[in-house]
Amino acid sequence: MPVSRRRFLLATVLPMLTVGVTGALAVASGQQTAAEADSGTGSSTVLPASTTGGSVVQIVAHPDDDLFFMNPDLSRSLLTGTPLTTLYLTSGEADGRNEANGGAAKDPQQPADRGKYAEARQNGIRSAYAQMATGNRASAWRRTVIPTAGGGQAELDVLVAKPHINLVWLQMREARAPVADTPDSLHGLWNRRIPVLMPQLATGTPVRQQFTYTKDQVIAAVSGILERYKPTTIRMQDPTPGRYADTGKYTDHQDHMYGARFAQAAAASYAARVPVGQRPRFAVQNYLGYHNGTLPHALDPQTAETKIGFLKTYAWQDKQNYCGSPSGCGDRKVAGSPTGHNWAQSLRYARADNSSWLVQGTTGRLYAFAALDGQMAVWNRGAGTGTGAAWQGPVLLPGTGIDPGASTVRFPDGRVAVLATRTVLGTHPQDYRREIVYATQSEPGGPFGAWVALGTPETTDEAGTSAISSPSAAADNNGLLTVYVRDSRRTLRARVQQPSGDFAGWQQLGGTDLQSDPVTATDAAGRRHVYAATTQSVIAWIQPAPGAPLAGPFPTGLPATTVPLTAATEAAGVRLYFRRPDSGVVRTAVVTAGAGAAKPAVSSVTEAGGRAGYGAVGVAGRLISGRADSGTVSTTGLGGPPAWTESGMLYAGAPAGTQEPGGTTTTAVLGLDAELHVTTTRPTPTRPTWHRAVPQA
Repeated sequence: MPVSRRRFLLATVLPMLTVGVTGALAVASGQQTAAEADSGTGSSTVLPASTTGGSVVQIVAHPDDDLFFMNPDLSRSLLTGTPLTTLYLTSGEADGRNEANGGAAKDPQQPADRGKYAEARQNGIRSAYAQMATGNRASAWRRTVIPTAGGGQAELDVLVAKPHINLVWLQMREARAPVADTPDSLHGLWNRRIPVLMPQLATGTPVRQQFTYTKDQVIAAVSGILERYKPTTIRMQDPTPGRYADTGKYTDHQDHMYGARFAQAAAASYAARVPVGQRPRFAVQNYLGYHNGTLPHALDPQTAETKIGFLKTYAWQDKQNYCGSPSGCGDRKVAGSPTGHNWAQSLRYARADNSSWLVQGTTGRLYAFAALDGQMAVWNRGAGTGTGAAWQGPVLLPGTGIDPGASTVRFPDGRVAVLATRTVLGTHPQDYRREIVYATQSEPGGPFGAWVALGTPETTDEAGTSAISSPSAAADNNGLLTVYVRDSRRTLRARVQQPSGDFAGWQQLGGTDLQSDPVTATDAAGRRHVYAATTQSVIAWIQPAPGAPLAGPFPTGLPATTVPLTAATEAAGVRLYFRRPDSGVVRTAVVTAGAGAAKPAVSSVTEAGGRAGYGAVGVAGRLISGRADSGTVSTTGLGGPPAWTESGMLYAGAPAGTQEPGGTTTTAVLGLDAELHVTTTRPTPTRPTWHRAVPQA
């Protein structure tokens, strides 16, 4: 076994060695599968619920979308014993020719067989999952048929050695082209250009019934799968990936985009149909797709190598007939390029990759926010600091359609506001859109009012697929908000609240190639800073004086990042935190405003502790939190030892932190169990101890 592969497996598996063999997690969380109930083989090695917990359902358009775009989150979930089910909407049959580099597609004598190619892709997925979960690609699966709530049938595959790992295949027809106009597709069904979508059954599938699905039946089928497995985390692709400005083409495969919209609608239906008490609350995580290929690599070489190894298994690179299938043991189209188009070296979240969702209110009070069940959940901690202060919640604010990813702002009087984007599904296809919303406390420490909609800078969903970022906001000394958002053209837009309380129209603040969510901070002189990462660097907008309009955009000259940014006030400037491409090491630099509207000064780049990881980091004073190379939430210190202190806990989104009066720091994450987990450290840091903010009854 290569050294890098051993290091990855040891980093992921070592936390499991102290845990006994138990099936309690799968049963207690309601995740015992039908196969477990039938066979009595529900036991598996798992981490304690307080450490990892929860269960995951992944919804993807094609076989391999999970391997390219959701790994290494996927493999780490499998290795920690988290109950996990992946639902494949289409068969991914493409042109029916299973040959690397399109060789057979150029041979008119080679007959196309979409059923066989679909089966080969199924075989490759089963092999890759078996390898990730057990180390043996030939580990056995039990294949059966289950009815769907949409009136069809699906294939259910259960990994015999670890029956909490399931694969579900709806086997609908795919678009067979990433961007071409193909009405017989999820796109055409969503937009009601076709009344039903036909199946494409894989050769060898136990499903024998030919069926069709209407739009509503697809939503019902997916919603029914969610009801069957009752996940606490739902992973799906990006429903609003955007378009390229020069060509107008989608930045992602149309099946990825519209498959994610079906998943959105199904999750909303599930939340509305099945009351809490009959299901757990759930969070959603969205993953960036093809656009990863245009951005700097987000994964370190060792993690990328391991991920590519699983893709090579899926691609059946050695062509050994270990699966015994005439259709082949994997997807040979991937064999010639197991990294895809520069996809395998990255994992990025399309939403909820910012660290501004934890905020201080009145003295000693903290608020944390996350989208659960499509609503905004609020946890609050009463006055006081440290482990003795009690958290309460979550309370869900009225109103549905809230997307993953919250940001916050504190007003001068101590009131707090939470901002998010909201997806409006609507009755008709053209009704689909995302808009900015915010809710504000009526008084310091008081309840939150109704959502206020600020609309969207987009003209229509069709123009840019509603591809706006999460909002960021700041309040001036008069308590008036300015809200910033990246639009689908990848420029910065803003709406400013007027003394009347109304908002002016969307301003165009410029910038090009913006990739990250905008982040805001205010320096010690009261000047507001706004930053966004591009493909190559970071650009800035800064007030020349408190209350003045933003000047910029200014180039910072900072090196390329892996996209997410975190900003924190430091002395006379603002310190930015980001990760080094092809590494994941956390880097920092301080930006100080220039005189008047002059270009800001930027310090040299320094590196914090920890050698790898991905995603945004949380900052609480000098304490940094984020994913280590094991994928767990971990902490390190700015200027401290070059290592992460690892927790063993997987989580969704990004961590958030705050430094409280007296120097105490509090850091929070949303676990895969859809629970808020926190750690509090004194001014003299000790090893962080994570726990549920609100203990389970």
